[in-house]
Amino acid sequence: METLEPILAAHPFLQGLDSRHLKVIAECAAKVNFNAGEFLLKEQEEAGRFYLINAGQVAVEIFRARGGPSTILTVGEGEALGWLWFEKPYHWHFDARAVHLTRALALDVKALMQRCEQDHELGYALMKRYAHMLAVQFRVMILQLVDFYGK
Repeated sequence: METLEPILAAHPFLQGLDSRHLKVIAECAAKVNFNAGEFLLKEQEEAGRFYLINAGQVAVEIFRARGGPSTILTVGEGEALGWLWFEKPYHWHFDARAVHLTRALALDVKALMQRCEQDHELGYALMKRYAHMLAVQFRVMILQLVDFYGK
C-alpha cells in the first residue's frame, strides 16, 4: 500500500514537519485530480477540504454581477488552497477551478481539525504554516487586484 507521507513531506507547505505529524496528516489525505474547468470548490459550499497543489494551476474566482467570474488569484504547484476552513462557518467565499489538469492532495478538514485538537503541537505547527500562507497569498492577491483594476 502506497503511503502519502513522502508526498506530504515534499510539499512546501509541510516541509520540515515532524515525521509523526506527517503520519497523522497522511491519515486525513487523499490524492485527487481535476481536469481543466473542473471546480475544486464553490462559493457557499461547506469547506470540507484543504488542497496541497502538486501540479497544475487553479484560478480563484469571485462572481461580479456585471462581469461574471473574475480571477483574483492563481494557485499552482507547491502552493496550498483553501485558507478559510480554519474558522467557522467553514464555507467557501469564492470559487476555485482548475485551469489545467491539476493534481493535488486533499486534506479532510474535519479529520485534520480533530487531530489538531488532540495534538496541540501539531495544531501549532499547522497554524504557523497557515498564517504564513495567508500573509503570502494576501500580498499576491493585492498585486493581482491592483493589476485587475488598473486595466
